[in-house]
Amino acid sequence: MFFQKESKQKILGVFLLIGAVLSMVQVGLVSAGSNDPTGPDRYTSAPQEYTSYTWWMRTWAEQELVCEMVVEHEGLPYYDEVYVACGEGLADAWFAQDNCPQETLRNHPSQCPGYYFHLASSELKTREVAIPLPAPQVWVNLEGCTVENETNRCETPPTLILQGEEPISGEEISAVLGTFDGAEFYCQGNRCELPINETDELGETVVFWAISSYGDTSELFQAKVRVLLQETEDGDFFWYVDVISPQWRGEANPSCALSWDAFPPAGGVPDWLSTPAEASELESDLSYTYLAGNLIERGVVDASECLDFGIGEDGFATQCGLEVAQDAMYEWQNRFDKLILDAANDAEVPAVLLKRLFARESQFWPGAFNGGTDIGLGQLTFEGADFVFTWNAIFYEQFCPAVLDEAECDKGYLNLSEEDREYLRESLIFSVNATCDSCPLGIDLNQADYSVNVFANTLRASCEQTAYVVYNNTDEPPGKIASYDDLWRFTLVNYNAGAGCLGLAVNATNEKGLELTWNNLAQNLTEVCADTANYVNDIHDITITPAP
Repeated sequence: MFFQKESKQKILGVFLLIGAVLSMVQVGLVSAGSNDPTGPDRYTSAPQEYTSYTWWMRTWAEQELVCEMVVEHEGLPYYDEVYVACGEGLADAWFAQDNCPQETLRNHPSQCPGYYFHLASSELKTREVAIPLPAPQVWVNLEGCTVENETNRCETPPTLILQGEEPISGEEISAVLGTFDGAEFYCQGNRCELPINETDELGETVVFWAISSYGDTSELFQAKVRVLLQETEDGDFFWYVDVISPQWRGEANPSCALSWDAFPPAGGVPDWLSTPAEASELESDLSYTYLAGNLIERGVVDASECLDFGIGEDGFATQCGLEVAQDAMYEWQNRFDKLILDAANDAEVPAVLLKRLFARESQFWPGAFNGGTDIGLGQLTFEGADFVFTWNAIFYEQFCPAVLDEAECDKGYLNLSEEDREYLRESLIFSVNATCDSCPLGIDLNQADYSVNVFANTLRASCEQTAYVVYNNTDEPPGKIASYDDLWRFTLVNYNAGAGCLGLAVNATNEKGLELTWNNLAQNLTEVCADTANYVNDIHDITITPAP
């Protein structure tokens, strides 16, 4: 059988894959000090079957064999394989030649120009491949402390527990060691009890790793620990302890603390950044003129007793309309609470903040706003859809396969074609648009319910992008130069006005030598972005709920 050259698209795809692999290798290069652990070095082998394909490259005219190569995939060899096996000259000549016309190929193949490939043979083979074994771990926890408002309260001097874990049967952790506040420590066995002293507000860093009887070590781990001594009104003392680390196995860190490397306020997060244990604790009873207006217009509320029928010319409820719609309005603004709590826990964002965001963005009415450019409970835009996929990889991996082929999704959002990225963004916006002319109330409530999770993940993406924007404009970890509370305010700026507005304000504040606080940053928002300061303050205060 005669085979001509492969399409450019497939060849280009191979080079993109090579580029992606090289970039991952580059990212993985880290230097290690002489005292650092060697890291995991454990593999086993397993047989792997594969098919070997032998190809001959021949000339059309003389049927001369000019090159032979062996590949391990179906279909023609790729350009880079031809380049390696046959040399640059033959590879370029084959790639540049025109395909032979079908009529010539059928009747006079010797008149075809250039070269073709002939599949000479294929053979099923077996080889041994190396498989990495699970690496040893060290987990971090506290002993003798209780959780209070998302922080740890210890009635006695706190002890940090470093627990080594060896996943390979028959092997064990022989030691856990590291440094804390510049002092070295070494613990025989798989458990290390490390007394920790009072620190300043920025905390101290614990560096630790484990030695395994397998003959290797774990990775080098870090934890940031803050210990603050507190005095009660009765003169007793206790300690607030916060630990930020991927290895932490206590109660979950406050939302985005790990991403920002930022400790929450001593004693726990404020109410507006909290996540209650029960959905009932999210209940609110505020008046929303836009929500009430929609409930009256859709017939949920009968406001015929009002002289103005309860709705003003702008579509907002009048005072009479608000009074008539009170019960329905209170019921509606709380109908999403369980979904908000679940989505907030899954996306690791504050549930109270997410509900306040919905109140400010849409007053809980999940329609389309501003001529259809802002959609749903959290008013998602085309740009917002882009940054949620860019900055929330977990959500992208969940959403993409429902829209595109899994093989395409595996490339990653930024490696998709612009056409696929646009289709993905449009699909996300469609998924949060609950407007439905044929549905009761003109709203698809199932779609509205689904959108709660999308917006929780969008808020999480904004948190991640905020970390990048602050670092990129200051060369400092966000938690080192801004408070936890203010970083959430910055996240709301990013959500509402975009990374450009946030970045310019951070840079301007930094260049003026000002401390990176919310008040300073708000004063340095550009004229175009200035209104977002009111947006952030509205959500923080939640006493002002303007219509979209």
